[in-house]
This record gives sequence, structure tokens and C-alpha cells, in this order.
Amino acid sequence: MSQKASGVERAQQGEVQPHQLGQEVFKTILCEDVDWKPFPAFPPSVRLAVVVGQPSESGHYTIRVKTPHGEKLMPHKHSEDRVYTVISGVFYIGLGDEFDASKLEAYPPGAVIILPGNTPHFHWAKSGEYVTQITAMGPLGLEYLSAKDDPRNHNS
Repeated sequence: MSQKASGVERAQQGEVQPHQLGQEVFKTILCEDVDWKPFPAFPPSVRLAVVVGQPSESGHYTIRVKTPHGEKLMPHKHSEDRVYTVISGVFYIGLGDEFDASKLEAYPPGAVIILPGNTPHFHWAKSGEYVTQITAMGPLGLEYLSAKDDPRNHNS
């Protein structure tokens, strides 16, 4: 046997890694059980659902974002590295400090997009509603490049 035990062998010997929040028991989440809620940093019609973890805290989290047809998320950045998976619809994302439709790239369901932290980008639900799943290490950060684009500045 090699000196370095495989993950299966370590698990059989009781040497497993500590669980992340929300991963200590086997569970499933079906699409109809996802709890969609408004999120202050998004336009009012965009919804966010927490799937695993607590995005406001340090540690692993998985969220989903549902954006209705026509909605735009203006240029912003996240402090954390993110991995996006397109669940449904077509996800249009562009890189840059200013919204520029010519810079948008379209990604179909199943596509995975790796977005390094602090990368300015923007989204547009150009062809219809889309749902993306985002996995990252919290806390979640979202900073718009222009204060006028931040929905948190428009609350009455």
C-alpha cells in the first residue's frame, strides 16, 4: 500500500475532512424546493436562492441567481473567485468597466464559467430568463463600479 492513502481509504479509516456548514448530513434539494428571494444588491425582479452555506460568512457557499428576460446587471465585481454553472436559459456575460453589448458572450445550459475575483463584468438576460449556480468561498461581495447602478442606493 502506498504511503499516501486514497480518499476512500482515509474515509474507511475514519480520517475524513470536517464538513462544511450544510454538508454534515446527506440531503437533496429539488428545483421546486429552491427558496427564491429578492437580494438588495440586485434589481428588484432578480432573485437569489441560497443552496449551501451562508454567503454572508467565511466559508464555502453555493447560490442560484434567476434573472428575468431583459434584465441587466450593470458592471460590478466580486471580491471572491466564482464558478458559475448555467442551469437554464442562456447566460450572457461580458467583461469590462462599462456595459457594452458587443462584449457579451452567450453560454448555454451546462456551461461553466470561472470568474476570478475583482474582475469587472456585467450580465444581460438578452434572450430570456436564465438561472446560474455560483459556487465560491464567502463572504459574498458585490460592488458596482458606478454608485448609480447599485440598487441599494435607490431604496426608499
